[in-house]
Parts: sequence; C-alpha cells; structure tokens
Amino acid sequence: MQDFTQALATAVEMIVTLDTGLLRIVGLSLRVSLTALLAATLIGLPLGAAIAALRFPGRRGLAVTLNTLMGLPPVVVGLVVFLLLSRSGPFGVLGLLFTPTAMIVAQTVLIVPIVASLARQTVEDLLVEYDDLLRVTGAGPLATLTTLLSEARWSLLTTVLAGFGRASAEVGAVMIVGGNIEHATRVMTTAIALETSKGDLPTALGLGIVLMTLSLLVNFVASLLRETARR
Repeated sequence: MQDFTQALATAVEMIVTLDTGLLRIVGLSLRVSLTALLAATLIGLPLGAAIAALRFPGRRGLAVTLNTLMGLPPVVVGLVVFLLLSRSGPFGVLGLLFTPTAMIVAQTVLIVPIVASLARQTVEDLLVEYDDLLRVTGAGPLATLTTLLSEARWSLLTTVLAGFGRASAEVGAVMIVGGNIEHATRVMTTAIALETSKGDLPTALGLGIVLMTLSLLVNFVASLLRETARR
C-alpha cells in the first residue's frame, strides 16, 4: 500500500509540474486521436446520413456491415493496416509504417463504423419528422443530407465524442502499426502498458490519471450536449 501511495504522489507531482516526457506523450496522443476523429467524422457522418435518408442498391447490406464493424477487434484492424503499409504491401512505398500517420489510419478505420452507425440511427429517427417536409419541398439528395445533418447537429456531436473516447482508449491497433517508439509513436495507452511492465508505476499512473480525466471530460460534455439537444 505504501508503494502505491508513493507512486501516486509521484504521478500527481509529474502532472502538476508538467513533466516534459509526460506532456510529449499526451500531446502525441491528442494529435493522433483528434486527427483520426476529424477524418472519421468527415467520412462517417455523411455516410451514415446517406444510408438513413437515401435509397440506393446495397443500402441495407452496407448498414449491416457498419453495425458488424462496430465490434471489429482492434488487433485485427492493426494487422490489416500493418499488412497494407508494410514493405511488401500495396502502400509500402509510402513508408508510413511505425509513424503517427499509420496510427491515425488505424484509429480512423476503427472509428468510422461507430460514427457512421450512430449517425445513421440519429438521422433515421429525425427523418420520421422531416420526411414529408423534404418530399413536399422537392429537396434533392444533397439538400436532404445537409438539412438532416444540420438539424441533428447536437445529437451528432455526442456521436463524435463517442468516437473520440474510442480512439483515445485504443492500444492494440496503434501498438501494432506504431511500434510504441519513444519520442516518435508512444501514446498514452501504449506507454501505460510499457511502463507497467517495466515497473515504472509513477509514469503509468500519471498517464492513467490524464487518460481517465479526458474520459470524464468527454462523458461530461456528451451529457451536456444530450441535455441541450433534449431542450
């Protein structure tokens, strides 16, 4: 118990004094996760809205596929991205393996099905209210999607935050494609796993506290947005 107390005190001290190593890891984690979230949002929101509001061949199959991919194991995503970016893979010439870009790609692949599926459900619920109006006004596909996404913006923000929570907690896929290289691809989750195995509990606890704080903030903001949307 004494060792844990000492480790916790040291971890808090590292956070309060803004330890350089800690800040570097947190900064890279946020950069990777936020970039992946932006890419997934730009892909997932229009895709989910299109599946909900438009009629096209393969629509139902695509919806089922997205729902299935929401539970895709992260290590499988990491393996697939690794094979694609390895030297013998189709994108090996780009030299992206074991870089933050590879980690962003892996996280984006993981988040897109979540964002798209949740957005589809949100837009489908909204379409019950707006379907007749859109038909009467003769809105085209682009106008329909723009209107529905705009009206559902508060609910969709919670969807985006859910995607961020998924990205920031990811460890398996990013470790496979990033390699957990110090000062290069080491993020909070992979650093926690490494430092724990090394017995460096203060650093692991410090990163854990920061990660938990981010998760709490995301959930708090999501709750506020849901309340705003309800009102």
